[in-house]
Amino acid sequence: MTILQLIYVFFKIGLLGFGGGYAMLSMIQFECVEQFSWLSVQEMSDIIAISQMTPGPISINTATFVGYKVFGFWGAAAATISLCLPSIILMFVVTRFLMKNKENHYVQAVISRIRSVLAGLILAAALLLVTPESFFDFGFGEYNFTTLIFIASFVALYFFKLNPMWVITCSGILGVIIF
Repeated sequence: MTILQLIYVFFKIGLLGFGGGYAMLSMIQFECVEQFSWLSVQEMSDIIAISQMTPGPISINTATFVGYKVFGFWGAAAATISLCLPSIILMFVVTRFLMKNKENHYVQAVISRIRSVLAGLILAAALLLVTPESFFDFGFGEYNFTTLIFIASFVALYFFKLNPMWVITCSGILGVIIF
């Protein structure tokens, strides 16, 4: 086992791993546990648990922990960079293409359609979070405090252009006080 194998594995996962961090976990487990036997199933489970508790994307955290477990500091750096590198290269290529062709009618048409799709995806993700578990009432009738905090946060951000960090902090404090 060499560090080049580690770099190859995580570059391949970064290149082919569509669907986000959780979708990449099965690829990471296959490569690291079953294919190369760098880790046991228990070690991989522990790494995934730690990756979920630490801030940041779970796939990057997992790659960092796996690299550290296998090759120490340099393994952690190599695995993390290798996982991120395909996305960085792709963004560089796409950005250069778009900047070079930004006046092209077809490129503008595609970008306008992509904006619509992205707005729809963001709205769909937001609507998935609107559940009775997220917005509930503690017996105060029509005065649903979580909904009121949501509306106040929206107004503060959209109309008053307040700093999101202040809105998040104030919403958290209100949530602790009320609930």
